[in-house]
Amino acid sequence: MTYQIPATLLEIHESHLTGFKPLVDSDYWRVALLNFEPALTPQRLSEFQRHNESDEVFVLLSGRCILFLGDGEDSIQQVFAQDLEPFKLYNVRRRAWHAHTLSEDAKLLIVENRNTSRANSPRIKMTPEQHAEILHLTRQMWKVP
Repeated sequence: MTYQIPATLLEIHESHLTGFKPLVDSDYWRVALLNFEPALTPQRLSEFQRHNESDEVFVLLSGRCILFLGDGEDSIQQVFAQDLEPFKLYNVRRRAWHAHTLSEDAKLLIVENRNTSRANSPRIKMTPEQHAEILHLTRQMWKVP
Protein backbone atom coordinates (compact mmCIF):
# COMPACT_ATOMS: atom_id res chain seq x y z
CA MET A 1 0.00 0.00 0.00
CA THR A 2 1.46 3.35 -1.04
CA TYR A 3 0.07 6.71 -0.02
CA GLN A 4 1.32 10.23 0.48
CA ILE A 5 1.03 11.72 3.99
CA PRO A 6 -0.13 15.34 3.61
CA ALA A 7 2.55 17.97 4.27
CA THR A 8 0.09 19.61 6.67
CA LEU A 9 0.63 16.61 9.00
CA LEU A 10 4.31 15.74 8.73
CA GLU A 11 7.64 17.16 7.56
CA ILE A 12 10.66 14.86 7.35
CA HIS A 13 14.16 16.35 7.73
CA GLU A 14 17.65 14.91 7.67
CA SER A 15 21.17 16.21 7.16
CA HIS A 16 24.41 14.51 6.19
CA LEU A 17 26.53 17.65 6.59
CA THR A 18 29.21 17.80 9.26
CA GLY A 19 28.76 20.12 12.24
CA PHE A 20 25.69 22.00 13.42
CA LYS A 21 22.73 22.29 11.04
CA PRO A 22 19.42 23.78 12.23
CA LEU A 23 16.53 21.89 10.65
CA VAL A 24 13.41 22.94 12.62
CA ASP A 25 13.19 26.08 14.78
CA SER A 26 10.46 27.16 17.19
CA ASP A 27 10.10 29.29 20.32
CA TYR A 28 11.17 28.01 23.76
CA TRP A 29 11.75 24.36 22.90
CA ARG A 30 11.90 21.40 25.30
CA VAL A 31 14.09 18.39 24.50
CA ALA A 32 13.14 15.05 26.12
CA LEU A 33 13.96 11.36 25.81
CA LEU A 34 11.24 8.76 25.43
CA ASN A 35 12.02 5.15 26.30
CA PHE A 36 9.79 2.11 25.90
CA GLU A 37 6.98 1.53 28.37
CA PRO A 38 4.27 -1.15 28.14
CA ALA A 39 1.53 1.45 27.55
CA LEU A 40 3.18 2.18 24.19
CA THR A 41 2.68 -1.28 22.69
CA PRO A 42 0.23 -1.24 19.75
CA GLN A 43 -2.18 -3.45 21.68
CA ARG A 44 -2.40 -0.90 24.52
CA LEU A 45 -2.64 2.32 22.50
CA SER A 46 -6.04 3.91 23.07
CA GLU A 47 -5.86 7.59 22.10
CA PHE A 48 -4.36 10.21 19.85
CA GLN A 49 -3.10 13.56 21.09
CA ARG A 50 -2.24 16.83 19.41
CA HIS A 51 -0.43 19.96 20.51
CA ASN A 52 -2.35 23.14 19.74
CA GLU A 53 0.56 25.54 20.31
CA SER A 54 3.61 23.73 18.97
CA ASP A 55 5.08 21.36 16.42
CA GLU A 56 6.80 18.31 17.95
CA VAL A 57 10.01 16.74 16.63
CA PHE A 58 10.84 13.04 16.99
CA VAL A 59 14.30 11.52 16.41
CA LEU A 60 14.72 7.75 16.69
CA LEU A 61 18.01 7.03 18.43
CA SER A 62 17.68 3.24 18.74
CA GLY A 63 15.13 0.48 18.38
CA ARG A 64 11.94 0.95 16.37
CA CYS A 65 9.06 3.40 16.46
CA ILE A 66 5.98 3.85 14.31
CA LEU A 67 4.42 7.30 14.34
CA PHE A 68 0.67 7.24 13.67
CA LEU A 69 -0.93 10.42 12.30
CA GLY A 70 -4.62 11.18 12.17
CA ASP A 71 -6.04 13.46 9.50
CA GLY A 72 -9.03 15.48 10.69
CA GLU A 73 -10.00 18.37 12.94
CA ASP A 74 -12.55 17.25 15.55
CA SER A 75 -12.47 13.59 14.54
CA ILE A 76 -9.93 11.48 12.70
CA GLN A 77 -10.95 10.56 9.16
CA GLN A 78 -7.82 8.64 8.12
CA VAL A 79 -4.85 7.11 9.95
CA PHE A 80 -1.36 7.24 8.43
CA ALA A 81 1.76 5.45 9.70
CA GLN A 82 5.43 6.36 9.41
CA ASP A 83 8.08 3.80 10.41
CA LEU A 84 10.81 6.05 11.80
CA GLU A 85 14.40 5.70 10.59
CA PRO A 86 17.27 6.34 13.01
CA PHE A 87 18.68 9.88 13.15
CA LYS A 88 16.12 11.47 10.82
CA LEU A 89 14.06 14.38 12.16
CA TYR A 90 10.28 13.92 11.95
CA ASN A 91 8.35 17.14 12.60
CA VAL A 92 4.73 16.48 13.58
CA ARG A 93 2.91 19.66 12.68
CA ARG A 94 0.97 21.74 15.19
CA ARG A 95 -2.59 20.42 15.67
CA ALA A 96 -1.81 17.08 13.93
CA TRP A 97 -3.32 14.13 15.82
CA HIS A 98 -0.62 11.56 16.61
CA ALA A 99 0.30 8.49 18.64
CA HIS A 100 3.32 6.19 18.60
CA THR A 101 4.35 2.65 19.37
CA LEU A 102 7.86 1.62 20.37
CA SER A 103 9.90 -1.56 20.40
CA GLU A 104 11.28 -2.59 23.79
CA ASP A 105 14.76 -1.29 22.89
CA ALA A 106 13.53 2.05 21.49
CA LYS A 107 14.92 5.41 22.52
CA LEU A 108 13.54 8.64 21.05
CA LEU A 109 14.62 12.24 21.29
CA ILE A 110 11.61 14.58 21.43
CA VAL A 111 11.63 18.34 21.02
CA GLU A 112 8.55 20.43 21.80
CA ASN A 113 7.60 23.78 23.31
CA ARG A 114 8.45 23.97 26.98
CA ASN A 115 4.86 24.91 27.88
CA THR A 116 3.36 21.86 26.14
CA SER A 117 0.94 20.25 28.60
CA ARG A 118 -2.46 18.56 28.81
CA ALA A 119 -4.00 22.05 29.00
CA ASN A 120 -3.00 22.76 25.37
CA SER A 121 -2.76 19.17 24.11
CA PRO A 122 -6.20 17.59 23.72
CA ARG A 123 -6.64 13.84 23.41
CA ILE A 124 -9.17 11.84 21.46
CA LYS A 125 -10.07 8.18 22.00
CA MET A 126 -9.29 5.79 19.16
CA THR A 127 -12.29 4.13 17.62
CA PRO A 128 -12.19 0.31 17.44
CA GLU A 129 -11.66 0.66 13.67
CA GLN A 130 -8.70 3.03 14.16
CA HIS A 131 -7.14 0.70 16.73
CA ALA A 132 -7.58 -2.25 14.36
CA GLU A 133 -5.90 -0.20 11.60
CA ILE A 134 -2.96 0.59 13.92
CA LEU A 135 -2.55 -3.10 14.75
CA HIS A 136 -2.70 -3.96 11.03
CA LEU A 137 -0.18 -1.25 10.07
CA THR A 138 2.20 -2.34 12.85
CA ARG A 139 2.07 -5.99 11.73
CA GLN A 140 2.63 -4.91 8.13
CA MET A 141 5.54 -2.51 8.83
CA TRP A 142 7.28 -4.66 11.42
CA LYS A 143 6.49 -7.92 9.60
CA VAL A 144 4.96 -9.58 12.68
CA PRO A 145 2.31 -12.31 12.41
